Amino acid sequence: MSEPVRLVIAEDEALIRLDLSELLTEEGYEVVAEAGDGDEAVRLVREHRPDVAVLDIKMPGTDGLSAARTLLAEQACAVVLLTAFSQRDLIAQARDAGVMAYVVKPFSAQDLVPAIELARARFVEMRAMTAQVDELEAETSKLSDQLEARKVIDRAKGRLMDTKGLSEQDAFREIQTSAMAERSTMKAVAERILAE
Repeated sequence: MSEPVRLVIAEDEALIRLDLSELLTEEGYEVVAEAGDGDEAVRLVREHRPDVAVLDIKMPGTDGLSAARTLLAEQACAVVLLTAFSQRDLIAQARDAGVMAYVVKPFSAQDLVPAIELARARFVEMRAMTAQVDELEAETSKLSDQLEARKVIDRAKGRLMDTKGLSEQDAFREIQTSAMAERSTMKAVAERILAE
């Protein structure tokens, strides 16, 4: 049996928060922490590392949308927003912040469960894509470094060919041999040759 999905919920109205916690627990979720405002929600998510944070948009202090922006910027967990408003501008702001799902109050299990599962799936997908982008950036950086080293080595080979009358192959071999003898890189040897 798989582990239950872990949740942090944030709702400033205690009665709604209690209802939300009971409803989600009955649906098989594990509510690991509850908050009454956005600042507390962010702190609890950082502390408990849940799979999903369910945040009310309108809370005192830091609202749910601001808390969502913080959590999603940190890639801390998926976020579902609860709102009493279905205004398009709020929905657009939530989408732009990276919120994966939202539910309009009054909510039911039929509304919340699909939203939580959708948000969680989208978050997992987003993290996988981020990891792929990071890998591609690392590979691009490595290739860029290799290209830069190749250019320096080619210029150093040219210098050795001009100053010592070596063939291209002999110039390469001299750089390579020096690098091994000095326990250095060919690029470092090439840079030294060019600096002489």
